[in-house]
Formats: sequence, C-alpha cells, structure tokens
Amino acid sequence: MKGGVTEEHLYLAYSHQFEDCIFPLHTSVSLFLLSYCDCKLFKVFLVPASDSTDDQLFIKAQPGDLEVHFISRCQLPLVVQSCCLPAIVEENGKFCRAGLSVVLRHIIQKTYEVDPSKKLVLELLGFKKTCLKACAEVSQWTRLCEISIPQAVESLLNASPDQCQVIPPEVLLLEKKLGEPVRVHNDDKIRRQKLQQQKAGYKTAAPALTKRATKNLSPEEGTIVEIKDQEPASLELKVAFSKLVVQEIPAATNREPFHIRKTKTSDLPPLEHVFAEGLYFTLADIVLLPCIHQFLVFIKKHNKKLLDLPLISSWYHRVQEVPGVKSAAAKCNMLFLQFPDLLSSPDEQLKDFYTIPDDLEEEHEDYQFIGGPRPTMTKLMESGIEAKFSLHPCPRWTLDWNSLPAAVSPGEGKMSSDRALRKQQQLNNLVSMVTKLSKPGDVIVDFCSGGGHVGIVLAHMLPSCQVVLIENKELSLVRAKDRSDELGLHNIWFIQANLDYFKGAFNIGVALHACGIATDMVIEHCIKAHAAFVICPCCYGFIQNTVKFTFPRSHQFKEVLSYKEHMILCRFADQTAVQLPPKRRLIGKHCMGLVDLDRAWAAEGCNYSVQVMSMEPESCSPKNNLVVGVPI
Repeated sequence: MKGGVTEEHLYLAYSHQFEDCIFPLHTSVSLFLLSYCDCKLFKVFLVPASDSTDDQLFIKAQPGDLEVHFISRCQLPLVVQSCCLPAIVEENGKFCRAGLSVVLRHIIQKTYEVDPSKKLVLELLGFKKTCLKACAEVSQWTRLCEISIPQAVESLLNASPDQCQVIPPEVLLLEKKLGEPVRVHNDDKIRRQKLQQQKAGYKTAAPALTKRATKNLSPEEGTIVEIKDQEPASLELKVAFSKLVVQEIPAATNREPFHIRKTKTSDLPPLEHVFAEGLYFTLADIVLLPCIHQFLVFIKKHNKKLLDLPLISSWYHRVQEVPGVKSAAAKCNMLFLQFPDLLSSPDEQLKDFYTIPDDLEEEHEDYQFIGGPRPTMTKLMESGIEAKFSLHPCPRWTLDWNSLPAAVSPGEGKMSSDRALRKQQQLNNLVSMVTKLSKPGDVIVDFCSGGGHVGIVLAHMLPSCQVVLIENKELSLVRAKDRSDELGLHNIWFIQANLDYFKGAFNIGVALHACGIATDMVIEHCIKAHAAFVICPCCYGFIQNTVKFTFPRSHQFKEVLSYKEHMILCRFADQTAVQLPPKRRLIGKHCMGLVDLDRAWAAEGCNYSVQVMSMEPESCSPKNNLVVGVPI
C-alpha cells in the first residue's frame, strides 16, 4: 500500500440485502464507518452466507467509491475462519481483529495513523479513547450498541407482520438511556455554566454556532438551520457542536459568580443528551445510526407513530446534522427520513418501558455487605460442603529458564526480578499441566492472554501444537506478537477480540489470572468445544450476575446459598494479599476454594472431571488456585 503501510484485509459477512440495507447490520455499520472516515486503507471482502447469494444485488448497494471483493468462507485465512465476522487480518495471516467494536476502533485508529489531519475521526473514540472499548460480556452499554440493538432490529425486519406490533425492548432501553443524566469528564464545570445561564434567563439561540457548524457543508449534506429557527440552542448543543467545527467556540474565561461556585454538585441541573453517549459525537452514534435508521424505515412503512420514542427521534435528526454524516450516508445509499408528523410532543411520556426485560437492565444491587463470611461458610459446612484441594501432580516440575531464549522469559521488559521469578513459577504450573494433557497436533488457546506470557512459552515448548492467543487489549497483543517475531515462532496466532467472537475448535484452553467472570467464560468455551482447561482464576470480587451467568453456578451450591450469600464468598476470596494478617488470608483462601468448588461442580455436571489445587509454591501469587478440567 501507499506510504509503506501494511495491507490489511477486512472481511464482512453478507447474508442478504433489503432495499438500502445490507445484512447483517454489522456489515452496514462497518461500510458506513469506512465512508464516514473516507478510508480506503483496507482490501474489503464480502463473505456470503451461502453459495447461492446473488452478488449482483450487493453491487447496487455498496458504497460507490469502495471496491469490494467476494470470497467464500472456505477461502478465508484459517485464523479468520475461527472468528465471527467482521474481522481484519494482517497480510501474513497471523494477527486477526474480530468483532464489531474491535474492528471499528481499528479502522478509526488506522485512518488517523495514516492521516493525522483527521482529528475528528479520532474524536469518535471519545474521552481517553475508550468508546466501546469495554467488552460486551461485561459492559451493558457495549452489549446494547454492539449486539442487542442490531440483533433486535434484524429480528424485527425478518418477523411476520403480526409479530411486529411491539417496539423491541432493546430500542426502548436506548430511549430510556437517552433520557438519563449525561456523564462527562468535565460534568461539574458544564453544569455550573448551565446553572449560571438558567439564573440569567439565558435565551440566546447562538446563531454563530449554527453558521460555523454548516460553513463547510455542501447543500446535499444539509444544515442545522431548522433547529436554529425552531428553538434556542441549548448549552449542551453548543458544547456538542463546538467539537464539530474547525475552530472550537472559546470557553468562557470569566469566573462563575460566588453563588454558582458554592452551589452543591447535587443541586446542579442535569445535562441532557445531544448524542448517544452524552454531549459528543462518538463511535456509538456511528454504530447505532444504520440500525435505528432501518428501524425507523420499518416504522414509517407500517404507519406507526413514534409517540413513545421522542428522544430517539430527536437524536436521529440531530446526528444527520453532523458534518460528513449525510455524505457518508449518500455513499451507502442510505436515504434519511424526514417525518415530523411521527414525532411526539415534548410533554408526552414514555408508556411502554415496563416491557423492558430485567436481563437488559443493569445490576444495581448493593454489594457493600455488612458482616463477614463465617455465617455463610458455616451454612455450607452444615450442608457438608467444604473447600477441597487436590494434591499437585508435579509440584517440583520447572522449566529450565536459564536455557530458554530471553524473549520466552516473562522477565524481559520492565518487570522486577522478584515479580519475574513469581511469574516463572506460575508458568511452571500451567505449562506442566498443559504438557501433561497435550498431544501433537492439538490446538491450545490462551484466553485473556495479555502480553503472551503463557502462550509464547507454550508455543516454544510445544512446536507440534498450534497456539492461539486471544486478548481484547490491542497493545498487550502487539507486545506479544513482537516477542513471537523475535523468537521466529510459526505455530502461533494472535486474535484481538472478546471471547464470544472466537468460534474455533480447540483441544485445551488455558488462562492465567482470568479476572472475575472471565474464568467462567473460559470454562464455558472449553465445555462447548469439549476441550480440557487449565485456569488460574483472579479478581473474585468482580464476580456478579450477568446476562450470560448467574451465581452460584452449581445446583449443589444453589440449594444452600442465595446469590447475595455467594457474593459474600466472592468478596472475601480477594482477601489474600501478603500484607494482610495470616488469619484473614486463611479465610480468603478458604473462600477462594469454595467459589472454585462451585465452578468445578458446575463443570462436572457437564461430564467433566475437575480438580482444584494450589500452585507450587503457593507464594507465587495471592491468587494461587488452579482449576484443571478434563472431559470424560
């Protein structure tokens, strides 16, 4: 590619096309972002769901300035075949990024890397560049944008007419979130400005804003004159659009009056949403726009009224005012709707939120428990349940670290010598177990691989096995790939993705210090693949009920403990730090054993033989449990 940039291939799924939309919606979203960023850095491939798919239909719907190639799934690089689409893979086929959020964030970062003048593109990643960075398994917002709403809209469009009478609860949840107070990093400052303007009877429409925001727009991109003529521009709107013009509106330099400065934060007026995540146009808006557009097209087609969705309607029209959105939509043949007759009046209330299922709502239960774990432990003991630790099968097994290449050792880098020694001891335990379980030709997956300490050692020690590193954090995985390149390893793949986007077959799953429910997710992946697992859990205090998991896990524990009682065990299982008193650490270790016993029994219910043991020496980590499972 030009400028010495490594060519990367973008693979998008293609099931069918309906009017101006390409399905699945993840593909429409990806193409829309490419158009908005004016990005032509990737060679784009469409992967039809079946050989009978008519590629001529797609030609009519693809962005006019984007070259797209068709490829069958069997022709995909092997690493991509193990992942859900969309996916991006480097030219050598060893480093893959999979899943909508990961792929979209990479497109943005790559666009800015090649052309630093596109600062507004980088702004899509939001404050501290974290927009949709948290994985959907643990972030309710990411799950809503990346999974829930696209799936809900696709289901609605594919449903029969008699099944289309109710607005999807996921869309109702978005409407509800658009009505919640805005959270931004400079929240207090902006809210004080709003209070000052309210007390001064602020009514100015800020015409300079609208003129500057539309200064560089072509006629077909539209303007925001309608908002200026209809109502005064709010402070939130002024702040939001200040980032979308060449020169930002200068902030007020005058210090707030004394009575404004001294007002309690709790008494300040809430901020109102301008865009999906608050005041600023971000990647979340890019993801939601094609989905909500198709939903609104469906609503109009069936002559439904949007009396219950005033905030989504306003957001939909406001997003169109962002410079570049209408031109990107035009390239994708997306014809925005204008139907004020479908909008509700501002004083109308939402009527259908009671239809939002509980599993779509965030957990708000108070986890600040009063009291200690002893009553819960006693309750289990009275039912014959106690922590059980198996003997370590090879307690003195160790790698000859002195004879290994430097890049294999975890000590390379900024790690202290003491920590590097403990990490080597941890790796001794995992590698010994995997070596005992593996055979030539096996695929070994290092889940939550981080910088690749486990995966790189396994790839070096087991050259006849294929090792796959899966990690959500890009920088960690890049460091692992650099170490792998230095070692010249050929039996290793790198996948930047959430765990749910990996669908490949494998024989052994391994994870060192998988935090919270990540341990349960890894076990679930291994059970689905009928694979053995070697896992060292961590961060028990982060365990909580999610859409995918409820606790306790096993029926034996469920018969004795409530969810809250189980959470007490999880919170105190984190009390194992070396600086704590010995009695406290002993209780923490016992709680760790009980939580992992619950996990072990749940896996045994799926025809597994599971052992919970301590790593050797136990001093190698405060979180030194090792859970080893083998399918029967």
